[in-house]
Amino acid sequence: SYYLKESRGSRRWLLFLEGGWYCFNRENCDTRYETMRRLMSSREWPATRVGTGILSSQPEENPHWWNANMVFIPYCSSDVWSGASSKSEKSEYAFMGALIIQEVIKELVGKGLGTAKVLLLAGSSAGGTGVLLNVDRVAEQLEEMGYQGIQVRGLADSGWFLDNKQYRRTDCIDTITCAPTEAIRRGIRYWNGIVPERCKLQFKEGEEWNCFFGYKIYPTLRCPVFVVQWLFDEAQLTVDNVHLTGQPVQEGQWLYIQNLGRELRNTLKDVTASFAPACLSHEIITRNHWTDIQVKGTSLPRALHCWDRSLHESNKNGKAPLKGCPIHLIDSCPWPHCNPSCPTIRDQFTGQEMNVIQFLMHMGFDVQKMAQQQGLEPSKLLGMLSSGN
Repeated sequence: SYYLKESRGSRRWLLFLEGGWYCFNRENCDTRYETMRRLMSSREWPATRVGTGILSSQPEENPHWWNANMVFIPYCSSDVWSGASSKSEKSEYAFMGALIIQEVIKELVGKGLGTAKVLLLAGSSAGGTGVLLNVDRVAEQLEEMGYQGIQVRGLADSGWFLDNKQYRRTDCIDTITCAPTEAIRRGIRYWNGIVPERCKLQFKEGEEWNCFFGYKIYPTLRCPVFVVQWLFDEAQLTVDNVHLTGQPVQEGQWLYIQNLGRELRNTLKDVTASFAPACLSHEIITRNHWTDIQVKGTSLPRALHCWDRSLHESNKNGKAPLKGCPIHLIDSCPWPHCNPSCPTIRDQFTGQEMNVIQFLMHMGFDVQKMAQQQGLEPSKLLGMLSSGN
């Protein structure tokens, strides 16, 4: 199933892949089926859905894409959009993420996609990783069907994970605590997951799991891809076993979090088009506040618009980047929420909103010590923090 909002005057198409983690063995897929049925079966999906963020048809909420043809593909395959296996004696479940995308494309060609100028394959979280795994395959599929003129691009939101060392190593018991490398390693076998050929060739047989990690697959992609990634992604911290509720954060944990931001920033330095705010959050492009977040004074819709224009220009004449229209936007400040436009933080227990100072205190941030290290008066440091400098 998928949801479609046609915009007959437009030759731009936006296909969105929903996210929602994954399951990688019989046991945690059974649990998922019991507790999160809508991510395992289409049976209870509503007849219509309202698009928000980049899927909204309101120009105020979605300044550059509101008029596109919108397609929302819900996530029921639990395989990071990579599977190609039907139900068998061996497996109670079918994992067909990659095939679902192919089938939707096939069907949309008859509904106007065939005359498209631009197809933007977007997705958040597991859907963002799904974009990296499928964008080139979609382009190849359309070419093989005889639609050479469609420019296929990707927009990957919060799907750029690191295969780093966990803060606390745990055995691979469930989806949440299992290290991402181990979960994907098991998942690929369980789903019969497929990865793009060009990425696969970079790694030994049995090492295909590497292609699920953005910084490893990105250099092998042919289609242009825009990467949106919080520097302190909550899902990344969860799989790294950094839990930010209740007790103040220990110093080791605080250093781990800052280091994570540095590592992530490093993996994005050669990504042509990127938007990476120093916030603690997860997913953004379908949130209605997605226009509010800025990096270096540029909002995400604006950066995407600049990217659109740069691709349009380079198609014409390969000119230098457009002045005053940046597409490589990465925060350089070093800790969560040092960017004043970050989304509001709420205490996970009380639901109270917290300002940056309260949040940092809650995280066990030592103002005296940090001020000393920076050679500042504590009050001056607090002033800088609250203004986001």
